Amino acid sequence: MTARRILGIDPGLVITGFGVIEADGPALNYVASGTIRTAGPQLGELPARLKLIFDGVREVTRRYQPSCAAIEIVFVNVNPQSTLLLGQARGAAVTALVCDALPVSEYTPLQMKKAIVGHGHARKDQVQEMVRRLLRLPGLPGKDAADALGLAICHAHAGASLEVLARSGTPLARRTQGAYRGGRAL
Repeated sequence: MTARRILGIDPGLVITGFGVIEADGPALNYVASGTIRTAGPQLGELPARLKLIFDGVREVTRRYQPSCAAIEIVFVNVNPQSTLLLGQARGAAVTALVCDALPVSEYTPLQMKKAIVGHGHARKDQVQEMVRRLLRLPGLPGKDAADALGLAICHAHAGASLEVLARSGTPLARRTQGAYRGGRAL
């Protein structure tokens, strides 16, 4: 099995986190992480902010040359307007990934937290600490970068399992989008 370079994206309209790791079997190695900030344009200038996210993600893919990407699935929050804005930020990031011909996998926050911390209701600081430990980092990554690295780690584990199943001839019906029934995520 050859090493895979995985890009994780934690989308946000003001701050989009990114994290890049290399996965060689069960071995995980840190490559880079950081944030794409859209503080320049005024909050009302949505198209300019979306362009900054799009361009930022494209720059990250050019610089670090990942072979695949993982991004967080957005669910409906208490404020529908915030959910719509976050969805647009996520759309800009996904479009950038697809423009760079990267296969994109999607994970819920619950899936990522279970893969990293062991339970789906982990706090941000718990995710930061486990990402630090799993990647043997000298210090805690920022919250947005930690979530992005967590998505990449989640994909390293889940993606490897799915590839083994696919090679074995097992029919896979992997769901890539969140499903809703009565307003609740399944």
